Amino acid sequence: MFYQEFPPIKALQEYIQYFWVLEDYTTSSSQTFFRVIPDGVPALIYQEGPSLFYDKCGLVLPELYIYGQSSRHIENSIGGSFRIIGAYLQPTALKTIFNMDAFEFNNQNIPLADIVSDNILERLMNASAIAEKIGVISDFFQKRIQSGKINHKKANYACDLFQKGISLKDTQTEMGLSERSLERLIKQYVGMSPKMFSRIIRFQSGLNILRKSDLHNLTTLAYEKNYFDQSHYIREFKEFTGTTPKNFLLCSHETLANFPKWKV
Repeated sequence: MFYQEFPPIKALQEYIQYFWVLEDYTTSSSQTFFRVIPDGVPALIYQEGPSLFYDKCGLVLPELYIYGQSSRHIENSIGGSFRIIGAYLQPTALKTIFNMDAFEFNNQNIPLADIVSDNILERLMNASAIAEKIGVISDFFQKRIQSGKINHKKANYACDLFQKGISLKDTQTEMGLSERSLERLIKQYVGMSPKMFSRIIRFQSGLNILRKSDLHNLTTLAYEKNYFDQSHYIREFKEFTGTTPKNFLLCSHETLANFPKWKV
């Protein structure tokens, strides 16, 4: 498989982390399985084909869709060659861009045409180069942001504190918010409870270490990331990935982080 990353233009850096392209030029039509791992960020996905991905129930995923926050792993499969272009958004971007509460997108792959009237699918299909397609997506986001003007700074600040490992209680104190107010803010802008969002951030931080160090220091990793013990870490790892750390390293091949090709 072939993978590339592209930074967003400066005007979009508050809303988009990066664009990416994943391609597979296989001539085989046999099914290949992938697993989507919760990472705390939503995304826009464009499937260029020629083959399209299917979900676990055998339903084809839309050609152009938004997926929201997920608190569980998702299984996808595909048979044949493909190219997909993704825009990994900032955690609070859905509320800002679409003026909808982020929790309305949770655990879903929603066709963009179901959300907005400005469907850019035809323009993407007519664009030839990857850079041109990314330009089409960037133009779409810029127009949405300019027409919305939603203030997301408070939610962004809360997310930054969570990313730094600040506790929920200390985040409330730092921001001068009650527990209920913080809960409402994060659910509206991120899509899940502050506790779940913090758990996913902690899990992802541990997963990044695991990718580099394998299983040699699993107990140390668990304590470093403030799990009670190794068994607590493994339970939470299984909750988000569907498998143990050992099996994850054996069965997954990550060309794109958190979207590993999966041995079955």
